[in-house]
Amino acid sequence: MEQVNFTDIGGIKVGHAQNFEAATGCTVVLCEEGAVAGVDVRGGSPGTRETDALNPVNIRKSIHAVLLAGGSAFGLDAAAGVMQYLEEHHVGRDVKVTRVPIVCGAILFDLKCGDYRVRPDQRMGYEACRNAAASPFPTGSVGAGTGATIGKTRGLDYAMKGGVGSFCLKTGNLMVGAVMAVNCVGDIYDAQKNRLIAGALSDDRKTVVSSESLMVENYRNDVDFFSENTVIGVVATNAALTKAEANKLASVAQDGIARAVRPAHTTFDGDTIFTMATEKVKADFNVVGILAARSVENAILQAVKSAQPLAGFPAYRDLSR
Repeated sequence: MEQVNFTDIGGIKVGHAQNFEAATGCTVVLCEEGAVAGVDVRGGSPGTRETDALNPVNIRKSIHAVLLAGGSAFGLDAAAGVMQYLEEHHVGRDVKVTRVPIVCGAILFDLKCGDYRVRPDQRMGYEACRNAAASPFPTGSVGAGTGATIGKTRGLDYAMKGGVGSFCLKTGNLMVGAVMAVNCVGDIYDAQKNRLIAGALSDDRKTVVSSESLMVENYRNDVDFFSENTVIGVVATNAALTKAEANKLASVAQDGIARAVRPAHTTFDGDTIFTMATEKVKADFNVVGILAARSVENAILQAVKSAQPLAGFPAYRDLSR
């Protein structure tokens, strides 16, 4: 088993677009040939697009893109730009008069980082598609991770920068990778180091405290003071999967969030993972699931470790270690 680039998965392109002054952006994962897809939503506060089409009982066999965007529910507007770009490039379901691309998506809340009046829109979604390439792409405080923050249990004054990250594993001809935008209410746990590496800051803003411990200690507090969160992402593979297996893979891949985020899947997060399978390699589903969970876990770590300070929020690189 070896680590490779996410875009080494044939037929997959990734592009970002962002506004650094406003601290928001979006990321697109394109598969112009179409990919068998699934989705799993675990958080209690999701914002999504075209998830019903992925239910195995429905007839849509494949999708052509997944949008990950900031801007809260406003950010779903960026999907119109993805639709426009793909239609112009003759990608989508042939309905004779045109082609209709199937674009799924999920958003995260970044309105309190930067200028809330600027959100991902049709123009930004289109730009992200124009920037998409089958080559390595930047991570950290870019794309959907531009305005992402983490560790908000002590309020935004003690929160840190999140970001977008990627990780991909290969064994033989099988490849499974993840692109994750990390904007969780909780902290980031590194299993190899056996400790929290980022999240809610202590009073000195140089070390991390445990969000889980804080929440347990304040169990009587039912005030929604940290509802600006969510971890969203895409798992892509060249494995041949059925639509039902693609949905199950999205469920298994959520294990990666549970390993790296503490607490995970809270009522204040909208944790959502999409899967895209290009159907090139026959593989044991359980192996695909193992690699998917590992990729999600490591993409989350990479997102936070590569984040840059922005809009007054410190990053991983600023901590005392």
